[in-house]
This record gives sequence, structure tokens and C-alpha cells, in this order.
Amino acid sequence: HLCDLTTGKVVKSAGLMNPQIRYGEDLMSRISYAMMNPGGDKDMTQAVQDALNTLIRQVSKDATILRERIFDVVLVANPVIHHLLLGLDPTELGGAPFALTTNGSLNLKASDLNLRIHPRGKVYVLPCIAGHVGADAAAVALAESPHLQEKTTLIVDVGTNAEIFLGNTTKVLACSSPTGPAFEGAQISSGQRAAKGAIERVRIDPATKQARFKVIGCELWSDHPDFNTDVTGICGSGIIEVIAEMRLAGIMHADGTIDTALIDANPNVIAEGRTASYILHRGAHSVIQVTQNDVRAIQLAKAALYAGARLLMDEMKVDSVERILLAGAFGAHISPLHAMVLGMIPNCPLDQVVSVGNAAGTGSRMALLNKTYRDDIETVIEKIEKIETAIEPRFQEHFVDAMAIPHKTAEFSHLTDVVILPQSDSSSTGSHQRRRRRPDPSNNS
Repeated sequence: HLCDLTTGKVVKSAGLMNPQIRYGEDLMSRISYAMMNPGGDKDMTQAVQDALNTLIRQVSKDATILRERIFDVVLVANPVIHHLLLGLDPTELGGAPFALTTNGSLNLKASDLNLRIHPRGKVYVLPCIAGHVGADAAAVALAESPHLQEKTTLIVDVGTNAEIFLGNTTKVLACSSPTGPAFEGAQISSGQRAAKGAIERVRIDPATKQARFKVIGCELWSDHPDFNTDVTGICGSGIIEVIAEMRLAGIMHADGTIDTALIDANPNVIAEGRTASYILHRGAHSVIQVTQNDVRAIQLAKAALYAGARLLMDEMKVDSVERILLAGAFGAHISPLHAMVLGMIPNCPLDQVVSVGNAAGTGSRMALLNKTYRDDIETVIEKIEKIETAIEPRFQEHFVDAMAIPHKTAEFSHLTDVVILPQSDSSSTGSHQRRRRRPDPSNNS
């Protein structure tokens, strides 16, 4: 975001796919690349610094200003990108105790990071909170103030590594969960990033098992007579909705297996080796389908997310939360109902599950435009209690139970007020109880 330091207005914004993805799809694989390839960390440092300069050049051009008129920069990142950006070795983050080389805030010269702005431009980097709870999470904490919440509030910044806060005015806890890239469309057979042509919303008729959907770049649903849009794949919000809808429509059992008994009974369910796949869309040039492996990838991701939240709830000694905030560019597009059907998030009143958008970006702009906030966040993170999921035995226990959809044992009273899940198990013969469904409170369509 390019901001006017006089008015605080965002003048231009730009985004770019993380170029480090060519070295690994998630944080741990990038650490492995640095460990296994001499000079690999320097390659990734160069990649992220080049990407920042590309974005600086783009917003400057769009705003018709010289780059030399940019004087002040605030940066946040997860701990691995944070270390690579700064030219620090990230390998200690690859194993317990997940030690940060530096966790404090930093005041640097832009030239130290090879950023091409004003020759005397300055850079402020927010502090990291813990080994896998980074400066981006600190920015979320600055924007959403978990320590000031009267209600017990869960804040989830959804990404390849979900960063989670649980807190109120009494106490704030934080952890990270290794969700992997599936929520962003990676490792999904028809997955893609959120771009024009990607399916982002899905509804499945429980009787016919036929889907209708919306794609990015078109306001019409696919069953509208004027719908005539190229469908290129399915993005993160779309894969969450289609798998939740498959559960609601009785296409999939609670253990995540697609019902093979439907192969002969419904044209939308087809054989795929010894398993089954669900056909979401048959196009002139491509078929968009959900495979059993796709379901498993999402199950692993959502189980990790839920287990992290549940671990914080254990530490807080609560069985439910009063409010959930979904942060991140991806979190802004998640349907609360479908997230709860899937079991991504714990039981909570659905009207208290709110998207707060790119909270890390908001916190970054706060720190850019008001230097008092820099002191504030440095004080706040000292009071946050960090929980390390990787060495907590209960994390694995919660993870295993959370593989079921929505969950093996947890009560979801607020969900069952809205929908009735089909009664099924992996040994059923394909007969499912028709569910009663009320309108999705997150989307009246």
C-alpha cells in the first residue's frame, strides 16, 4: 500500500505472488531448501527483495510519482520471510525450539534491504512474537487489539501457516498451526489462486447433487441463463464451500470419504480408481472436479487450524468462544457457515464470526502513519503468552479428532441451529438423511 504521509490516505495498492514459492510451497519446505542448497537462503533473500522493488515500482508508476519520493516504509512478514528479507539464516526455525535470530522491532535504512526509494529512506520492521508467530501476526494484534476485547475472541489469520490469537482483557494467547497451502488452492487438483475465472462460491442441491457456483469476475451464478464465463479452476474459498456443501448434500461421509455408492446413482459422482470424485463443472474445454485427495488435503489443513484454536482454548480453560475474527486476504472471502460445517473453526454464534480483511495490512499502515502505535505493539506483544503447537502432545490429539467433518466429538450447537448434517458413516450404503437447511446467514444467494 502506498500511503500519503500527510493525509494517511492509501494512494495505490499492488500485490504479487510470493516469488519464494518456486523454492517451496510452505515455510518448512523453504527452510529445507536453505539447508539443502548452499546459498539457497541468499537466492530467497534476493527473490523477496526484488519482489518488493517490483511492487514499489508498480505503485509509484500507478500514482505517477518518483520512487525517490517514498521516504518511510513499514514491513511485516511471517518469521521465515522476515528472516530471509533481512538476510538472516532461517534454519533455526526448522526445528525445536524454533529460535528467532532476532525478535525485536528493527529500524533500518532502506539501502540495507536494497529497497529503491529515497536514498535516505527508512524502514521499520514490526517485531516477531514467537518462532512461527511473526511480525505479520504482530500487525494483526495491533489492528484488532485482542487484549482489549471484553468477549473471549479468537482471531485467525488464515494462510499456509495460520497464526491464531485467543484473548480478552484478562489474557492473550498466541500460536501458529501448519495448515499448508491447500486453503490457497495449492495441492488441489483443479486449484488455482484467487483470480478471474476461479470458482469462489458453491451451492449443491441435496436432491440432485447438482452444483451451482459463482466465479471471480462475474456477478451471475452459473445457473443463470446469461452466465457465459470461462471457468478456469477453484480457489481457496471455493474449495472450502464445495467440500462443506458435499457434506451437507450427503455426497461425503463424516470421515471425509466420498460416497462410492453414488457412482451408479448420480452422474455427478464418478469412479476415480478405488475412490470417487465429485464433478463440480463440465465445461467445453475442462472438467472441474473434487477428488478424494483434494478432500484429504483440506481435512489436514482444517484439522491443523482447529487443533491450534482448541489448544489455546484448553490453555484459556474455555470450551467455546464468544467471537471469531477471520483475518487475511483469504479470510475475507470465507463463508462463516461453511467454515463451521467443515470444522475449521470452533463452535460460536454465526453472527459473531466476522471477516476483518487484511488485518496485517491495516496494522502495518497504523504503524506507518502513527509512530505511537510502534511503541504500543512492542509493549503489547510482551504480554502475549506463546504456545508452541509442535511440542504440545494435545495438539496431535485435537488434530486427529478434528479430521472428521465437522469434528469427531466436539459439539457444534450453533451450527445445528442452522443445518442438520446427514447421518452417515464410512460403512453406509449411500442412504443419507435429507437435511433441513435454512438460509446461509453469510450469503443470501
